[in-house]
Amino acid sequence: MTSRRHAADLRPSPETASKPLPGTARELFDALPQLPGLRTEVIDGRLIVSPVGTPEHARIAMRLYSALLPLIEERGWDGFSGNVDVCIDGPRDPVEPDFVLAPADCPRWGDRELLSSGLIMVAEVVSPGSVVDDRDRKPDLYAGGLVPVMLLVDPVAAPATVTVFSDPKGGEYQTVSRVSVGSPLRLPDPVGFTLETSVFEKALGNP
Repeated sequence: MTSRRHAADLRPSPETASKPLPGTARELFDALPQLPGLRTEVIDGRLIVSPVGTPEHARIAMRLYSALLPLIEERGWDGFSGNVDVCIDGPRDPVEPDFVLAPADCPRWGDRELLSSGLIMVAEVVSPGSVVDDRDRKPDLYAGGLVPVMLLVDPVAAPATVTVFSDPKGGEYQTVSRVSVGSPLRLPDPVGFTLETSVFEKALGNP
């Protein structure tokens, strides 16, 4: 889940010493070198640098990818498990979802960031250190960027839950559906798929 931005040398040189320092979180993000083992995002104007998830966290994202793979292949979509940056339309803030579902011709911001308004769905897996951002901030962030569907897998909740957000308007998702892990959950259009959330049970240590 590490960023794949090109490494940058931040040490002053005759060519760079006279250049102004980054003035925004986005400019600082663009100036950072590669940070192996870390995820770098801008959320509500804050540059967030955090460790990548645990193997259990990654396993949940891969279970989602596996569950959606037949749909991905049938429709010619792309599925990315935590290895692409997304640029939020409007503020141009970069985020790195745990899973991204996109059309093969999804528009980009620059060479490598997928534009949020061109996506089909994003998913986040809640970690103990990301509870507030994942539960409270990212739904509005993705809704403001016109991502049609957001999925939130929350193994931190008791019991563990899976929530789908859809119909973004005015910076908020208008429709929210939540089930406990183990129950089916309908992912609305443009996904149009019933997800059997029992696929996450083994990753959560459940029988």
